[in-house]
Amino acid sequence: MLLHLSTWQEIEDYLKRSKTVVVPIGSNEQHGPTGLLGTDWLCPEIIAHEAQKTADLLVAPTFNIGMAQHHLGFPGTIALRPSTFMAAIGDWCRSLGLYGFEKIYFLNGHGGNVATIEAAFSELYAEATYAGLSRGFACKLKNWWDLRGVMALAQRQFPTGHGSHATPSEIAVTQWAYPNAIKAANYAPRIAATGPIREAIDFRARYPDGRMGSDPGQATPEKGGELVALAVSGLIDDVAAFTNEPPPEI
Repeated sequence: MLLHLSTWQEIEDYLKRSKTVVVPIGSNEQHGPTGLLGTDWLCPEIIAHEAQKTADLLVAPTFNIGMAQHHLGFPGTIALRPSTFMAAIGDWCRSLGLYGFEKIYFLNGHGGNVATIEAAFSELYAEATYAGLSRGFACKLKNWWDLRGVMALAQRQFPTGHGSHATPSEIAVTQWAYPNAIKAANYAPRIAATGPIREAIDFRARYPDGRMGSDPGQATPEKGGELVALAVSGLIDDVAAFTNEPPPEI
């Protein structure tokens, strides 16, 4: 079930059977010569949308702009300041919590988001504590590649040249979902250099085509389909475990 394609009455009915909502979250940033700018938000969206086709999941609109300052040396990247990002996550959660959602599950597609998302959760929990609330909504963050078995599969598919940015696994997922948007390039070197991540000018100088340790030329739609199928299974199980997590004894 997709929240944005539902009516308010349908959401009210959904809340009678479940208090859990899944929020795909990512970033709009460069992914090398062949990776789509939306890769980091497309991957969790693709997986969550596939999962809701076979499970009773409610999927919120995708939070598609995140922490991408170090990619701003490449045209098309859009980034939020940490404070803006945290404020927006807070308002999403407060809005959902207002109507009775008790479990808010963020499926993430960008490693650079993790620290700030977790900090936003901490702010929300502190807010509840200072208000004297013993129990509020719970938030969970999960990277799609950390779902059960997904990284192990990616390592088997791409034993060399997987890297950490513009990876063949994430490119493969988008190729599976958007075959008409597949790009090609002659990579030189085939496997990109790797190293630290700092500010945008430094990043562009270190990684001139945008890749980090990766060879996305290995990506295929077929491999992407395998990753999506496994991630969907893992997401359904992980959301169920979160939903059924017993409340603490107070």
